[in-house]
Amino acid sequence: MNLHINEEALKWYKDELDLKKGDQVRFFVRYGGCSNVQKGFSLGVSKDEPQQIGASAEADGITFFIEESDIWYFDNHDLRVSYNASAEEPVFEYQ
Repeated sequence: MNLHINEEALKWYKDELDLKKGDQVRFFVRYGGCSNVQKGFSLGVSKDEPQQIGASAEADGITFFIEESDIWYFDNHDLRVSYNASAEEPVFEYQ
């Protein structure tokens, strides 16, 4: 699986999480919410340190990652994180 973060989403995360070079951001599976790939689950986001990276992407010195233990959630899809300007929030696309 591959993880991609576009420039607008990167800017949003930097502003909202007060990120700087060297920081690490984890996308993790959480129970509840809705998703196009796994019913009853959704993605959470936190500043965190990796234990065992399953997928990652670096943008402007910031590492975005998914733990190996959460890869099942993506069901062989790549994750593309973009930004919806009208909703003023990131959007997760599973491809």
